[in-house]
Amino acid sequence: MQTATTPNSFRPGDHIVYPAHGVGRVMGVEKQSVAGLDLDVFVISFEQDKMTLRVPTAKAKASGMRALASADVVTQAMKTLQGRARIKRTMWSRRAQEYETKINSGDLVQIAEVVRDLYRASDQPEQSYSERQLFESALDRMARELAAVEKVDRDEAVQKVSASLALKRARAVAAAAAEEAAAEDAEAA
Repeated sequence: MQTATTPNSFRPGDHIVYPAHGVGRVMGVEKQSVAGLDLDVFVISFEQDKMTLRVPTAKAKASGMRALASADVVTQAMKTLQGRARIKRTMWSRRAQEYETKINSGDLVQIAEVVRDLYRASDQPEQSYSERQLFESALDRMARELAAVEKVDRDEAVQKVSASLALKRARAVAAAAAEEAAAEDAEAA
């Protein structure tokens, strides 16, 4: 692979996020001839999918390719997991489409919203197959970016996200128990 000078802010070895595929690593920049035109292209490897993508350097920003999320964005995404699930009362097919759009946006906070909205604790009703698939896809995307940002492996990142979701569930159960105790105290008085 021939390496040219790298325009933009992406350099070989950098982790990036490509909206449709998630976290990848810039392997270098190549000159490629396409339809008689010479183009500089980023060569991006997505190890999890065993895939290599070539993106013209001039179109990288327009395609949505971006650097990993900042610490502030990661914090905001983790706070999003703690929030209340917002499930619209629309048909599943429309919600599934919206979830898919959020996952493919590459925006970590939007992906966290999908994880939050589709999360089911062990004492809740089971998800349908398509809900489970979307949840797993969103969780995987979020975990891979979190792992790259925090320089941990994917499994540690999944555990961190799962712990955050479990903490949210524990808080909800504790709040419900406190409300119930307050109601009982009010009745007794």
